Amino acid sequence: MAGETLNCPKCGAVVKTFRNPFPTVDIIILVENRIVLIERKNPPLGWALPGGFVDYGESLESAAIREAKEETGLDLVGLRQFRAYSDPFRDPRQHNISVVFIAEGRGTLQGGDDAARAGLFDLDALPAPLCFDHEEIIRDAMSSDLK
Repeated sequence: MAGETLNCPKCGAVVKTFRNPFPTVDIIILVENRIVLIERKNPPLGWALPGGFVDYGESLESAAIREAKEETGLDLVGLRQFRAYSDPFRDPRQHNISVVFIAEGRGTLQGGDDAARAGLFDLDALPAPLCFDHEEIIRDAMSSDLK
C-alpha cells in the first residue's frame, strides 16, 4: 500500500513510509477452569480479553507477559501461542493483527493500566457482548480444546 513521504532528519533525503497494521497480543488466561476478562477503561468500552500493543523491540511473548501483568496483576504459566486474527475490521480504531496466547494465571487478580477491573468468568457464562472479535477467539479456543 502506498504511503506518504517524509524527510530523513539526518540527511534530508526523501523517505517513503508505509501504512501497516499494528501488531497486538490477546491472552486467554485460565484460572481454575475460568477465564480472565478485563473491563476496558477506554473506548471501545466493555469486557475483553487482556492484551494490547506490542512495543517496538519487544517479542510477542514478552508483550503478552507484560500486558497480562499490567492489566490483571497475574503472572503467566505455560504460555503458548494459539492463533493469529487479522480481519482489518476486528478493531474499530484501526487495522490490528493480534496473536493470541493461552496461559494459566497465577497471583492475585486485579484490574490495572487500561483495565477498569478484571474478573473471572465461567466459559459458559461470559458477559455479552465482548469487545472486538473476542467472542470468536474464545469460541475458537474452546472448540480446539482450550487446555
